[in-house]
Amino acid sequence: MTGILDLDDIAVRFGGVRAVDGVTLSVARGDFIGLIGPNGAGKTTLIRLVAGIIKPDRGRIVLDQKDVTRASTASRVRKGLALTHQLVRPFREMTVLENVALAAGYRRTSNPLRAALLVERRAEYERAAALLIRVGLAGTERKLAGSLPLGQMKRLEVARALALDPHIVLFDEPLAGLNQAEAARQIETITSIHAQGITVVLVEHNLEEVLRSCKRLIVLNDGRVIGDGDPQSVIADSGVQEAYVGSGTGTYALH
Repeated sequence: MTGILDLDDIAVRFGGVRAVDGVTLSVARGDFIGLIGPNGAGKTTLIRLVAGIIKPDRGRIVLDQKDVTRASTASRVRKGLALTHQLVRPFREMTVLENVALAAGYRRTSNPLRAALLVERRAEYERAAALLIRVGLAGTERKLAGSLPLGQMKRLEVARALALDPHIVLFDEPLAGLNQAEAARQIETITSIHAQGITVVLVEHNLEEVLRSCKRLIVLNDGRVIGDGDPQSVIADSGVQEAYVGSGTGTYALH
């Protein structure tokens, strides 16, 4: 195992349903992966397994050469992993700046004694302000996070993830609910994050944006990998077409 993220025969069952069924894959440092599949394919379950929110029934998860299969989510964050959520849940009564500054200070506040002694937070606020500019939220610093429209909340979620200084970010449907202009702006931000050396795994239903931006495509169906490789080649595969696009709907093409 030599990737920044390696999964070896990962599986988990919920009741009688095998949500993820023996997934083995490697994510290389610097990859930009689109993870797609029909509803119920196991995409979100898989990234929640990687993030440590769910523990697998079997298999092994290795993050940056360290076995984290039974490690906590906080431990994985300290090793360079960040996750954005489809349903954005900021601290709504805190300002936008405070939300990001809180994430920016995670290394100091994760230790209770250090957090109790922490008085000076200027560095965290300066970093938070810079990240807000980076994701297109300059001017919103003093607004309550709960007052933002969905498009800006989605960008706030990205800023909070970046504040963790990640080596790899798992994006869970970051374009969901956005109009075309907002989606284009969000994918542009994600592309710029990748260009700066951060590994990206993008779970998304917007195939057009996935195929335009991602360098590698992984397709799940019934909890199993049914396609992995060059996006245009993978999406043209007949098995992927049948599973993802649906039998009888014709071949998907990027317009």
